[in-house]
Amino acid sequence: MIQRRRRRMVAVDKPRKILVCTACVIALVGLLTGYVRVFPSPRASNSSDPHKLPTQHEFNYQKLSAEKKWTEEVAPPHLSEQQSSPHLPKAPVSLHKFNGAGGNLDSEKLWKLPEALDFVPCIQPSSNYTTPDKTRGYLLVRTNGGLNQMRTGICDMVAVARIINATLVVPELDKRSFWRDTSNFSDIFDEDHFINALANDVKVVKKLPKELSSATKIVKHFKSMSSFKYYRDVIGSLWEEYRVIRAAKFDSRLTNNDLPSDIQKLRCRACYEALRFAPQIEAMGKVLVDRMRSYGHFIALHLRFEKDMLAYSGCTHGLSNAEAKELETIRDETANWKVKEIDATEQRYRGQCPLTPKEVGIFLNALGFPSETPIYIAAGEIYGGVTHMADLRSRYPLLMSKENLASVAELEPFTNHSSQMAALDYIVSVESDVFIPSYSGNMARAVEGHRRFLGHRKTISPDRRGLVHLFGQIEKGLLKEGSKLSNRIIEIHKNLQGSPRRRGGSVPGTKSMESTHSEEAFYTNPLPDCLCQRASQNVNTSIRESNRKVDRSMQKEQLKVL
Repeated sequence: MIQRRRRRMVAVDKPRKILVCTACVIALVGLLTGYVRVFPSPRASNSSDPHKLPTQHEFNYQKLSAEKKWTEEVAPPHLSEQQSSPHLPKAPVSLHKFNGAGGNLDSEKLWKLPEALDFVPCIQPSSNYTTPDKTRGYLLVRTNGGLNQMRTGICDMVAVARIINATLVVPELDKRSFWRDTSNFSDIFDEDHFINALANDVKVVKKLPKELSSATKIVKHFKSMSSFKYYRDVIGSLWEEYRVIRAAKFDSRLTNNDLPSDIQKLRCRACYEALRFAPQIEAMGKVLVDRMRSYGHFIALHLRFEKDMLAYSGCTHGLSNAEAKELETIRDETANWKVKEIDATEQRYRGQCPLTPKEVGIFLNALGFPSETPIYIAAGEIYGGVTHMADLRSRYPLLMSKENLASVAELEPFTNHSSQMAALDYIVSVESDVFIPSYSGNMARAVEGHRRFLGHRKTISPDRRGLVHLFGQIEKGLLKEGSKLSNRIIEIHKNLQGSPRRRGGSVPGTKSMESTHSEEAFYTNPLPDCLCQRASQNVNTSIRESNRKVDRSMQKEQLKVL
């Protein structure tokens, strides 16, 4: 009886065990299937969570195949697979992929704009501003220097023409300086727009009327950094004898401060609205900006390590003896460069030399920019070429320029004209996410001011004098690259990133003309004249705090020019 019961139980247990085993197998298969779905292959990554950062394996696959190249859309001939430069990536990687690959947790902070504190452009004339009356005569000017020296000089002469009630003849451009550029005004700037945009401010004509071509003209050396009163009374009195005044020099002829509000606003309207680049330059500039944007956020680096700059400044750090001798010869043979004997070491430790490409690489790395950061080199030919660029390129391989972003055919209309090529760099620099100049020259100041006017876009101004001492410690083995150096450099530059502040005045203790020349240039910072703040107690407190923090840094920078 007992044995029969046991047989029945075994007979019942067998199918039960089979069912349990079957269920276990199904569960195991399901679990494995779920595992595969949780960790998809790279090829299935497109269907994964769009907010999930890709793994390194996914990143590499997407980098090589998933992302569409801008060259497939624009296809400049020199960027085909056969002809592209060896250092130019064939498939640009988007910004979020850079951050995912580099693991940089502070990437958002690197690209974050400084607080604009509710400052907006305010350049409209006052209610008692009138359109120009019948003018008293004609003002002729011939520019001198490079593109940005010409830009600021032209805008100042617009203001001078208004003060002395003159008709301004479209300026002649400098064709005799170091750059030997044969461009005319209309080759670089939109001449018709310039004339029309200023119609309510100053009468501008393309040429001196024929009936005055033989008239007696006075050539006048306008005093440097002169006041409203000087132009109104001294220069204005010349109309009693002459109908045509020619300005012998026109750069830095107008003071930065203490001018009527309407004159300061006119300078800004001339610079940021009327003086627009010629259509062909604007169009090519936009192409370069769009192509840089295909790589994500990018830095525009004004790398002023060029032959003319090094020869003029007497800076030879990192150069060979032969290179230093070549630069000395250039300086001696350039007649309008007055200073011939320069102590290169002293010059460097005073902060009056551009950072070398190697120093720029150390600087960017210390600030936290990852090696995958796209960098546009806004400059002419770098002195020493590949040799001096090697260290920077080893740290930041995504170095771009107009020459490798555009084809030879695209650049051909501008190639033999240094000012037109500089205009392309200017456009990209103004539109970049971060602008960093290696030297505070004419272009650096002009771009910084333009970026401030457009909303205080991030501009990191290297404290060269402070950096040189740190770099010197590295060279002597007293300091190594790493967190200690990074913390010190970040601390030095936390208030040098383009946040709103009032334009710096003269350095305390300086007198007369020395005091005037120590002021921050008008076009470097058009606040408060051309930028107004929406009233707010919190905002007003913030700007006072910003001014206070930057005061010491500004005084250090101003002392460099003394």
